[in-house]
Amino acid sequence: MKILVANLGSTSFKYRLLDMQSETQLARGGIDRIGGSESSCSVEIGAWSENRTAHVPDHAVAVQQCLAQLTDPEHGCLQSADEVAAIGFKAVHGGRVSGVQKVTPEVLEAMTEMSPVAPAHNPPYIKAMRLLGEKLPEIPLVAAFETGFHLTIPDRNRYYAIPKAWSDEYLIQRWGFHGASHRFIGVRSAELLGRSDLRVISCHLGGSSSLCAIRAGQSMAATMGMSPQTGLPQNNRVGDFDAYILPMLMEKTGKSLEEVLAYLGSHGGLLGISGGISGDMRDLEEAAAGGNADAQLALDVYISEIRRYLGGMLVELGGADAIVFTGGIGENGKEVRAAVCANLNELGIELDATKNGAVQGESAIHADGSRTQIWVIPTNEELIVARQTKQLLES
Repeated sequence: MKILVANLGSTSFKYRLLDMQSETQLARGGIDRIGGSESSCSVEIGAWSENRTAHVPDHAVAVQQCLAQLTDPEHGCLQSADEVAAIGFKAVHGGRVSGVQKVTPEVLEAMTEMSPVAPAHNPPYIKAMRLLGEKLPEIPLVAAFETGFHLTIPDRNRYYAIPKAWSDEYLIQRWGFHGASHRFIGVRSAELLGRSDLRVISCHLGGSSSLCAIRAGQSMAATMGMSPQTGLPQNNRVGDFDAYILPMLMEKTGKSLEEVLAYLGSHGGLLGISGGISGDMRDLEEAAAGGNADAQLALDVYISEIRRYLGGMLVELGGADAIVFTGGIGENGKEVRAAVCANLNELGIELDATKNGAVQGESAIHADGSRTQIWVIPTNEELIVARQTKQLLES
């Protein structure tokens, strides 16, 4: 069985084709600037790769072009598009619909209901799914929701301190996101340590960041709440924010509520704290090294928030067998890893500086005497989505 896994943005389409018999990647590619006069298209199939430009008006055409690349007589890895059993989507927020679902009008309606709290994620997925359903009806579409992994979070960590009727009627609760990544870390940690009862704190750090407390492979707590805008500071999204500040901002700036929220979702986070320098960790570290105080402040706030949540999750789990760093920053940011783990020896968390500085791929970076293991594990969200899609088709 071959599964095409799609990761969508408002003007982008990235994909991986996986052979689920061996769980190996057959191809990967992507298209940026969809809808523009000139789109950037890339594909890698085995040792062959190609980068070119073309006009790609919408996501349905992007998928059709992807299938044409995969079935190319000279370089393709498929005899025909019929070999693709399904397209699996790393969908974000379905609210009342979660887990793994075949895309139906009811699923799209549920996603639309959650668009106000996932404005950067749900609308492009909904639009693309509708287009693909119309233009490629022969290929099943499957949504693997990010919230699905967090359905095991106990009510005490799920409910906000608001009237309970609001929580139940309007689905206002801590949903948690990055589910595919945290699920992979839970599975892979159990494989590496040879135990199924592990207490793991998964630190998915990147342009979008979150932590998850995992016990025996199940989510117990997550930093993101009702929306992917919450929790840790993101690259350009605000993270946790006092709701009572919003009326004051509306009065001071003359902006509407929608305008303030849009600004916090595009000019907040590390970009905002740094005074507009950048939301990219590499840029901030370079600027901070050059003496820029605002860039250093952004780094300090980011690390402090990670450590604050890490401490709460250590209490939730009663300690941790492993702390795992993943995501673009988690996998590549040795300074961030060192800062997060600094001065935690009393808690049995001790980083080995030499190992931390020499990370290549999957690596253990804890000191020999550390009670808690510390790992860098590259995530594989696409594999999780493909596994979930395969399981749904077979059921």
